[in-house]
Amino acid sequence: MENYIFGFYLGMSLILAIGPQNLFVIEQGLKRNHVFLVCLICSISDFIFIVIGTFAFSYFSQTNPFVDLTLNLLLLVFIFNFIWSKINATTDFYSVNKTFGEFSRSGVIIKALAFTYLNPHVYWDTIFIIGGFSRELIYEGKKLFVIGSTTASFLYFFSLGYASSYFANFINNQNGWRWINWIVIFTMIILSISVLTNTISLVISII
Repeated sequence: MENYIFGFYLGMSLILAIGPQNLFVIEQGLKRNHVFLVCLICSISDFIFIVIGTFAFSYFSQTNPFVDLTLNLLLLVFIFNFIWSKINATTDFYSVNKTFGEFSRSGVIIKALAFTYLNPHVYWDTIFIIGGFSRELIYEGKKLFVIGSTTASFLYFFSLGYASSYFANFINNQNGWRWINWIVIFTMIILSISVLTNTISLVISII
């Protein structure tokens, strides 16, 4: 169960960010324009990326210590990049007033896919960071970890879509997002210490 909780907590920490994809979900929710479809596309896409990241990292980390060390270093790079982007975001907030036009069903699908698959942060967060943190787990633990992370995505996106009025008001409250950003930053710093400790241990074992 702790692997499920860890996966959920990590997934929710990474996804708590406001960008074009999330604004699109909120604005479609406000318009009641194919809300379920938009939320489903975003959630299932996260699930696919999380599965790819989790099992890709598991496969490559079983080759030799040098590959494991390389993966650890890459994970640290992505974590530090994530932290830096969150620090910058504290002074640059989005507004729900940046509206998108109303689309047909096909238009909604294309837009949702574009905001998801053309967004590099989606790949960094799901494949590299979430996948990287699952590396040391055994198979059963990985499954619970993936379920936890995926649950966070489904809960987050469907909440954005169906409670869009609340989130629209909250987004415009910049103080609220500053607190969330700093909480997420603190969480990722703590997690990065764990990865750094493991990396140092790998270096010592190789030497």
